[in-house]
Amino acid sequence: MDEKNSLTEIESGESKSSAKSRTAAQPTRKAVKKKSTIVKLVLIGVALVIGMIFAFVPMQFGLKNYNPFLSAESISLGLDLKGGVYAVYQATNTDTDDFDTKMEGTRSALSSMLADQGYTEATIVREGSDRIRVEVPDVDDPQSILDIIGEPTTVKFVLDSTNETVITGDNVVSAEAGVDQSSGYVVRLVLDSEGRKKFADATANHINETMNIYLGTSTTAVSSPTINSAIPNGEAIITGFASYEEAQQRAGQILSGTFDVALELKECKSISATLGEDAMLYGLIAGLVGFVLVIAFLCVVYRLLGVAASFALLIYVVIYLFFLAALPWVQLTLPGIAGILLSIGMAVDANIIIFERIKDEYRGGKSIMAAYHAGFKKALFAILDSNVTTVIACILLMLLGTGSVSGFALTLLVGVIISLFTALVVSRAILKYFINLNSYNAKLYNLKRGKLYENLEADATDADILAEMERERQAKEESKQEKERAKAERRAQNNKGGETA
Repeated sequence: MDEKNSLTEIESGESKSSAKSRTAAQPTRKAVKKKSTIVKLVLIGVALVIGMIFAFVPMQFGLKNYNPFLSAESISLGLDLKGGVYAVYQATNTDTDDFDTKMEGTRSALSSMLADQGYTEATIVREGSDRIRVEVPDVDDPQSILDIIGEPTTVKFVLDSTNETVITGDNVVSAEAGVDQSSGYVVRLVLDSEGRKKFADATANHINETMNIYLGTSTTAVSSPTINSAIPNGEAIITGFASYEEAQQRAGQILSGTFDVALELKECKSISATLGEDAMLYGLIAGLVGFVLVIAFLCVVYRLLGVAASFALLIYVVIYLFFLAALPWVQLTLPGIAGILLSIGMAVDANIIIFERIKDEYRGGKSIMAAYHAGFKKALFAILDSNVTTVIACILLMLLGTGSVSGFALTLLVGVIISLFTALVVSRAILKYFINLNSYNAKLYNLKRGKLYENLEADATDADILAEMERERQAKEESKQEKERAKAERRAQNNKGGETA
């Protein structure tokens, strides 16, 4: 009598002895195109080496120097790393109408004034509701910034003969230093419509008289120009400056009286660049040591899984440095360095979640390839959930925080987004190529079977997984073709309807 073969599903309650007595499924190994896989891995390695050269190595192309991503020339450094000066101003009157809007306008005016004077890296942020903090990095003479900003207050243009106030800072649209061919260094003034009329009348009736410019309640004029002619168009120049810097300083003093809110200087300090240089050096050393230890841990504990994650982390560092250098609003500070290191840790965390899931899937009876696909699929939502909460926190810190807090949030936000890409895309691709080269030696990946499945080969179900993947690919292709056919039919129907009309 012929024996009939049967195939029965393993029940979860099956005894260990019956499971061990089963004959191990014979693997059906698919011939992998190892040559193309090796070529892809080599290309990834070459791209990584090129990226690291551009990230860390300064080069010279003919007469032009190239600054790597990780350099002070490429990444804007903050006050604590580059040295400079900071000042804190407080509004003297908070009872005015629409105070918040006026404070924001004052902050914007301060920012524009410093940018016009050449301090493009200056950071001007609000602290609380009634304070403005000004930070200007990389300044050789911090006092020069204070001379330009001074103590923002009111400005008045007063006729010397009558002591009559002609215009105030509210009437000044702009004040800029410049060079005139006949008068040398000058300050160019532009007035609004109201100021233009008042200025025209005053200058027409008081030619060859002096007009004093006062700041705040001071009785000493910062400038006393002589009226040479009537000025009907609201555009005037103040002459008689010995240097461009002097003209620039006077323009800044006039602009300091144009702010919507009067400000009082509360605190002013300079920070040496030495502190920043030491902190930068120690931060880089700490980051390098930590990075090497992380890679060593991944390779020892997860073996080839860890090697794939290490390659992905190196790619992550290169991409991260590129964005830090490319994004114009990134200014690196000590808290920003902390954000970078924290984001690297989160990138490692995402890989560990995936690898532990792969180990669980393999322990539960799946092949290496099946565990790889299931591990990434099932770890996806856990990784997204944890990173989305971090992204929300970073956005809130950027919106509500100031200064270094905002810098920390920005570097962490950029790092988290890039870490998601490298963990879910780059790491997955590299690990896939490793498994294509060897999907039957679990020791290479430090994977172990559970007792219930200890007799199964490492790739016992690979044929089924590959067949399922092929079915999914064909289903997607058929769905895509069906959509294209439906789109073509709708287009043809629309064309037909148009012709009929």
